[in-house]
Amino acid sequence: MTEHKEDLVALLRELDDPEWLEWPRGYDRAEIGALFDALGARLEGGFAAPCAIERDTQDSSEYGRITVPAHATACGTRIVVCVSKFGSLALVCADNPGAFLGTGEARAQGELDAADLNKVEGTLTELGYVIVSEELLECDYAGPSRLPRHVRRPTWWHRFFGSL
Repeated sequence: MTEHKEDLVALLRELDDPEWLEWPRGYDRAEIGALFDALGARLEGGFAAPCAIERDTQDSSEYGRITVPAHATACGTRIVVCVSKFGSLALVCADNPGAFLGTGEARAQGELDAADLNKVEGTLTELGYVIVSEELLECDYAGPSRLPRHVRRPTWWHRFFGSL
């Protein structure tokens, strides 16, 4: 579900446990995997196209990604859904994370159709995912965890979706 920015920041802070960087305490890989499989199946059905599915990303706090192919979208730009190992956090991007500063910019540039975005976000919400905007995830990280030294400017993206 999409929430207010203040609520999302509070949730990110709540999930940020410095003792558990790659996945949260009590992480159930089978449960996360089953939900991710359901997401993949629903997106494939909704877009009537096979989606590229990457799962169980190693050395990362991201569980996996599902990519809706460009030919299945109204604007001809693929849609990438990134899922974190933390709290069912999800991110929706046009083309790839970082290609646009969020879905608003992608829509403004004619690269993301509102109906396609609603279909993806609706599916995520129905499955209980919390959608976090790319704009929020690109904010400077201000939590207690020590992120890897190779990260020059730590962001919330690095904490909950990046390589560790």
